[in-house]
Amino acid sequence: MELLQLKYFQAVAEMEHITKAAQMLNVTQPSLSKTIARLEEDVGVPLFDRQGRNIRLNSFGKVFLEHVTRAFRELEDGEKKIHDMAGMSEGSVKIATSITSILPDLLGAFLRKYPNIHFRQVLQPPTVVKKMLEEGEIDLSITGPIEGSDLEWRLLRTEEIYVVVPENHRLAGQSEVRMSDLKDEPFLGLGSEYWFRSLMEGYCHEAGFTPKYIMEVDEPDAIVLLIKQGLGICFVPELAWKKRAQFLPHRLKIKDMECQYRMGITWSRKHYLSKAAQQFFSFVIDYFEHLQQNNERSL
Repeated sequence: MELLQLKYFQAVAEMEHITKAAQMLNVTQPSLSKTIARLEEDVGVPLFDRQGRNIRLNSFGKVFLEHVTRAFRELEDGEKKIHDMAGMSEGSVKIATSITSILPDLLGAFLRKYPNIHFRQVLQPPTVVKKMLEEGEIDLSITGPIEGSDLEWRLLRTEEIYVVVPENHRLAGQSEVRMSDLKDEPFLGLGSEYWFRSLMEGYCHEAGFTPKYIMEVDEPDAIVLLIKQGLGICFVPELAWKKRAQFLPHRLKIKDMECQYRMGITWSRKHYLSKAAQQFFSFVIDYFEHLQQNNERSL
């Protein structure tokens, strides 16, 4: 059994189409079919069900794919360790986060200290982020709580959540509002890939209603412009509001519910964190501790 056979199998299993897999792998279709056939001979059972040109993973193939995927993850972890030991790279970190209010300051401070580290940000729904952490596709996530048997989540910061309304809104000038009084309001919100969106929908459901979104955007600062146009209201965590307070002066506390935004960092215990990712992890912990200390001194 060869690594090339396993790579070819993984490609066919994911695409379930010999021709498309051959094109992606840049090999001929007959060559790919022969490689898969030899692999099936090696394992002793067919891994696919074939009906004409259609090919589908069978129960044997699904089990085998899980182990092949795990084996490649282990090899990738091993390669990271070797590169760290040999000093063969300057380091890279893959993170999942949608917290745009703090990310520029956080990354800016880190990169001033470690200018040769490369970052890649992933923006996906919570369920996808969890799967990517479990499979080692990303190193860390900075989001709300993520639970998993091999995942660890550490609290970084807890913030109060406010309601922001336009200048001419009936609630403008008030200091607080009941969540239940917002049930008929037009909401402006972020896309479903933002963890904050899922959190606030949960609070609304707890209050007995589903928020009515008149517009969903992918960029949080776009909501500021929409609110200034008087198009709707939105929820915003404390730190994000402070950074935009001059543009969003009319914010209200939610008085009948304790609405909080718990931000934390998540990693997988079963996957190796490169030195770059370990450095970033330690930096994040220190950064938020200093942020909390500065907030306490300002009170």
